[in-house]
Amino acid sequence: MIKATTLAVAALFALTACNSASQPGKGDVEVVNAWVRLPAVPDRPGAAYFTLRNGGPAAVLTAVQGPGVQRIELHGSQVHDGVMHMMPLDEVPLAKGGSVDFKPGGQHAMLFGMDPQLKSGGKLPLTFSLRDGRKVEAEAGVVAVGAPSPYSD
Repeated sequence: MIKATTLAVAALFALTACNSASQPGKGDVEVVNAWVRLPAVPDRPGAAYFTLRNGGPAAVLTAVQGPGVQRIELHGSQVHDGVMHMMPLDEVPLAKGGSVDFKPGGQHAMLFGMDPQLKSGGKLPLTFSLRDGRKVEAEAGVVAVGAPSPYSD
């Protein structure tokens, strides 16, 4: 017969294992300081900014999705002959133990076909897809056109 204390200890170990598996920690990719700027003109794209942090082995961001957004493209910015140009990015490498910033004037995500119901002060859940099949969830605050970043740079 199994003692009650043995069962209690086994249950505690099982709960600890489940809890640590469901929470981000060292070794995981996480998204922090995510926010979305609404488009200046209706039916034009908005933009998303965030920081990817990688506490584990090298990873590659391949896509971002969000409800109420028809398409999200990853873009980089580059100055060529004194003019800033945007270029689509198929993927964004994330070095082991590194981080990548998506911020105004640099890498960013363009949000096409945004739901007009998205308003400043709201939230937009985003799903970040990695090449290895992992998905990372983050909630982005929505800000109005011309509003500053909700996070200090």
